[in-house]
Amino acid sequence: MMRYVKLVNFEINRFSKIYLTLLLITLLSQFAGVMIVTKSLLNSAMDIMSEEKLSEAAYVTEYGAIDFSQIANSLWFLAPIALGAVALIFYIFLIWYRDWFGKNTFIYRLLMLPTSRLSIYLSKATAIFLMVLGMIAWQIILLPMENALFNSSVPEALKMEMSSSAIVIFNGVLNLVIPSTFTGFLLSYGIGLMVISILFTAIMFERSFRIKGIIFGLVYGAIAAALFLTPVFVKASEVFYFYPGELVGTLIALGIIVTGLSIWLGSWLLKNRVTV
Repeated sequence: MMRYVKLVNFEINRFSKIYLTLLLITLLSQFAGVMIVTKSLLNSAMDIMSEEKLSEAAYVTEYGAIDFSQIANSLWFLAPIALGAVALIFYIFLIWYRDWFGKNTFIYRLLMLPTSRLSIYLSKATAIFLMVLGMIAWQIILLPMENALFNSSVPEALKMEMSSSAIVIFNGVLNLVIPSTFTGFLLSYGIGLMVISILFTAIMFERSFRIKGIIFGLVYGAIAAALFLTPVFVKASEVFYFYPGELVGTLIALGIIVTGLSIWLGSWLLKNRVTV
């Protein structure tokens, strides 16, 4: 167990500089967005009130109040979230291929460690999953502070105050990355963990069989996705009706099966087909 924890810590440390940079970019971009977009909205409101000789109350009646959702939908706010997601998706591949193609082919040393190769596989998956959760936690910490800055910058008569939970609910991207229910959390991050395990297994296929392995990996990914989405296809075809609770429960069960199968197959390939 201690070796597994050390491997997880090692993998996180290897990506720590880039990871901290992503967190800093998120902080700077979103806070800059709050100030820039808020100022732009206020200037626009003042111009309209001046041109049409409207009071603040009349402006709100005619054009609506200024609220944080207008900032949360801006590029300043959403771009760093997208950047973090793309970076972590890219790192799913980099975390393995860097070891093969980096200096001194580090994978040879890694695979010869006196520990189970399953620990190596799981440590890389765990490191990525923890970094995903870390980014979400960072966003949860930043959101109330950004909302407070917005509320302090907009006159009372022109703004509509929103709680952090309301901001999340009314923003599609935030609602996806910060689910408002435990079931939503299980689905969103269970699917994320499943995708990581499928991609890891596809990488193991490629490392085991090279060119043929790419085909094997793509086929396996398609089969795994089809298996997981079977209830959705069945419901769409109206062959069988699922109640919402039944559909969610079936998806969670199939997600666990696909994830478990992917981890088993990936670790088997790493142990029996990938050689040093």
